[in-house]
Amino acid sequence: MVAVIVAAHGHLAEGLLASSSMIAGPQEDVTGITFDPSEGPEDLLAKYAAAIEASPSDEYLILVDLLGGSPYNAAARAAATREDADVVTGVNLPMLVEVLGRRMLGADLAELVEVARTAGSGGVQVLSEIFTPAPTTDDSDDEGDEL
Repeated sequence: MVAVIVAAHGHLAEGLLASSSMIAGPQEDVTGITFDPSEGPEDLLAKYAAAIEASPSDEYLILVDLLGGSPYNAAARAAATREDADVVTGVNLPMLVEVLGRRMLGADLAELVEVARTAGSGGVQVLSEIFTPAPTTDDSDDEGDEL
């Protein structure tokens, strides 16, 4: 099974994990990493190392909030030297729920990376584009017109 590590600024990772647990149920080998204002890159690197070391898995998917942010930069450093880890940015609840669901079905790291990419962007929808009312037609002017 692929370990999932969710990392974000502040306590976003904890909130995403709590919400995903409500939807997908409790999960094993899923870790949330917070990045507090008093911490630096080395703190994040230590947290990633601890999460990987504590995991019984042999592959690691790290989902982070922002490309270029400290959680991403440290995750990229942690994953860069490993063939068994990858990082996906833009973590959101649809992404996490879909990743966890596919993980339960035995998906490997490469498949989960693609699931994260697809579900993360697919989870962004606009109400006015989804539920556009169908145009109404008034056929009253056409009555008696047999053309």
